[in-house]
Amino acid sequence: MVSIIEAIARWSRSGVEFSDLARLRARHAIADTIGCMLAGAGDPSVQAVQAAFAGSITDGPRCTVVGGGQAAESLSALVNGTAAHALDYDDNFRPACSHASAVLVPALLGVALPRGATGRALVDAYLVGLEAQAAVGRGVNPSHYTAGWHSTSTVGCIGTAAGVAWLRGLDEAGIARAMSLAVSMAAGVKGQFGTPAKPLHAGLAARNAVEAAALAECGMTGRTDILEAPQGFRELFGGPEAAGWDAVVVGAPHVIESEGLMPKRHPCCGSTHNAVDIVLDLKAAHGFAAAEVVAVETLVGIVNQRNLAYPDPTDEMQARFSMQYCVALALLKDRLELSDFTAAAVAAGPVRALLPRITMASHSAEAERAAGRPLPHRVTIRLADGRVLSGERGEAKGTIADPFDDADLRAKFADCCRGTLDVGEADHLHDRLGRLDEQESLAFLEPALGQPAHSVDASLGRTPIASPGYGLCHSHVDRRG
Repeated sequence: MVSIIEAIARWSRSGVEFSDLARLRARHAIADTIGCMLAGAGDPSVQAVQAAFAGSITDGPRCTVVGGGQAAESLSALVNGTAAHALDYDDNFRPACSHASAVLVPALLGVALPRGATGRALVDAYLVGLEAQAAVGRGVNPSHYTAGWHSTSTVGCIGTAAGVAWLRGLDEAGIARAMSLAVSMAAGVKGQFGTPAKPLHAGLAARNAVEAAALAECGMTGRTDILEAPQGFRELFGGPEAAGWDAVVVGAPHVIESEGLMPKRHPCCGSTHNAVDIVLDLKAAHGFAAAEVVAVETLVGIVNQRNLAYPDPTDEMQARFSMQYCVALALLKDRLELSDFTAAAVAAGPVRALLPRITMASHSAEAERAAGRPLPHRVTIRLADGRVLSGERGEAKGTIADPFDDADLRAKFADCCRGTLDVGEADHLHDRLGRLDEQESLAFLEPALGQPAHSVDASLGRTPIASPGYGLCHSHVDRRG
């Protein structure tokens, strides 16, 4: 019987031709993730990773890391993956319950840049890795994620290994070996949410995927049924409720066409996004001000509630995982931006005054089981004049049900590049990424990636961080005060 790993590997080397729609959505995802990498380069989590490995000296191909300098393929994936996820602005991917691109893009760039891959090859490898993440995730989620595993660093690592191995030119058997080895590297728990270890998970998964593919290329093997096998991934990581892979069909159609990705409109945990979008929708429809709000009641899924553990955040990392903080921002502003997640912004009086007025509850386990799918999130807003406004959303802005337009894509990319690139440079880079399939070389990315890292300060804007050596910083920069 063919295992799911073997099925993924066989599909990836079957000569599949990806549709124009799939390629377009992949280009958008790659551009979005590179923007997030640039924005996250100065985050303390990224600076800690760079400092930890500043003395590493390795032979072989080297890749540019965000913030400047170069590192070996797997180490560049670690740094760039941490940066991609550092500000929680990167996309969500429902089939894997993961931040798919924050692992995929840095891992693929770690191999693509030093080896002179074309833009088209990068897009192909991205689509291979994304489909692999979806297939692996469908066998163990949602129970895997609900139990507390961070699927970005578990499922993400395994699926990304397929894309990296494909880009390295491994054959079907080699791709299967890489995925099998990645299973032994899969780790990461959601108890780390709200700390710098969470973005590190994406970096570790990217690094592990690169190293799994390198090991597979050199002949290392593991059992290719390790996802299904006794004491394998499903049994240990999915639990008895995990469906397994008997009904999973790989690539028909490609997951990016059928389900798409969820690029983030807001730089915070995706579990807040439906509620934030509802608040913005209600403000646009009814024109009330934050001062008029007496109470806000939010209703979310059980998993979403568990992800949002900080009703009274004390720093910007906790604020990204606070429903109260993110909803308060939506009451005060028309758009959430990266500058809203700094130590000074979190301490600001207007937003803190609103926090006690905002509550969060979850749907019951019985209701979720009966529905058999994620239930819509609901928001009720009570105003001082007695009006009660309510709305619900099953999908956030950015999903294929409510997609970004070109203006949305550019606005987010500009927010990510602000302070690192000027407006014209950011716009030019975005245009070239939009034509990624036509690029014979990826070298055009290196000037942007090599810009000095910046930390965000609410009062001073972005300030450069020194990068000694080849860009791996020896000092820890803490933005939280």
